[in-house]
Amino acid sequence: MVDDAVAEQRLEAAVVLTPPLALEGGLAEEHQTPGLLPRVLSLLRNVRPGSDLTHFQLPPIFNMPKSQLQCYGESVYCINEDYLTRCPRGKSSFERFTSVVAWSISTMRPAIFGLAPFDPLLGETHHVSRGSLNVLLEQVSRHPPVSALHATDAKENIELLWWHSLVTSFHGTSVEAVINGKRQLRLLTFGEDYEMDSPNLVVRLLPTTGADWLGDVRIRCKDSDLEATLCYHKSQSFLGFGGNSRSVRGNIFYSKTSKTVYEIDGQWDRIVNLKDVHSGEVTVLYDAKKAISKLKTPVLEAPENLWPTESATVWREVSQAILNMDWEKASEAKRRIEEKERELQREWKSRGEVWVPKHFSVAHTKDNEHSVVDWGDQWRLEVILVHTVDQFVLWTLEDILEGS
Repeated sequence: MVDDAVAEQRLEAAVVLTPPLALEGGLAEEHQTPGLLPRVLSLLRNVRPGSDLTHFQLPPIFNMPKSQLQCYGESVYCINEDYLTRCPRGKSSFERFTSVVAWSISTMRPAIFGLAPFDPLLGETHHVSRGSLNVLLEQVSRHPPVSALHATDAKENIELLWWHSLVTSFHGTSVEAVINGKRQLRLLTFGEDYEMDSPNLVVRLLPTTGADWLGDVRIRCKDSDLEATLCYHKSQSFLGFGGNSRSVRGNIFYSKTSKTVYEIDGQWDRIVNLKDVHSGEVTVLYDAKKAISKLKTPVLEAPENLWPTESATVWREVSQAILNMDWEKASEAKRRIEEKERELQREWKSRGEVWVPKHFSVAHTKDNEHSVVDWGDQWRLEVILVHTVDQFVLWTLEDILEGS
């Protein structure tokens, strides 16, 4: 029917989809931005060293055309060589643990210097299905900003639960984005729970520009008594000059005895090796080129299932204006979206109402040691899933699997 075709075209036009961050190709290659120097100088004029940038609203010229929720989600469902499904296929606890470490590394994606995703609105969602993998994200808090993710793979019997809070601060010659929170990966067939955190993103402004993932990551499985520590760092070359800013090293050991079983070393954007300290055997733990190169843009498969809170819908006008490099239109569209959110919050406050997430439960507690985000004072934040969402294909990513 012509009317049905027209209606579907209108629904598809209600979203703007852009390539994911990738090692080769992706958003960095397809999205051209203005000169970096004017944008950096503009930023320096508006903030002071030591400033907390959590509530600072970037002008669209500094935004990539996608939300932070999409970036979190893409690190799970946008992949060529699927390291996640390898995790439950290990024959031993050692094989499964090393697979989890490899998957954790695979979630690292190259950042684009000078560009940041949109700060998600309160209640904004991102829902994606790829094969048997179903991924749901929701922005469950605005101040402080907290994003929650729940994912299941019914075929592989995997469950993911994440809660992240991005706290950004300016340090004069750099901007640091500290990612508070935890990631839980559950291999339900084996009754194994893995808990891990994330490195921080450091954006260097002077004397040279760049964006690097730096810091320590801890991965632990109490059920197998195995633990890993990873250090994302810049390696040093001759006399301390040069080096690779995407290096990672670490080890896997028994939690109770601290006895090291494997050593990890390499570059997360190239090859990461695993060395058996007993036999000396070295194997490839992770190959970035096979995993995150030339990732393709998701496409809308079921427009009728599109939620009004979907990130690609919420930010479509701003994203399109950014892609067109129409900064005046992008600024106006972004201002309207953020003002509408502030207006809704004022209405809730005037009525004495408290906003409640639709898909997750957020609870503050002072003494729960299992709480997941530490805000640096006596309060901690706990995020749990309230209910699951029936699987449906909102985006199809089958093209990404071709050639895997």
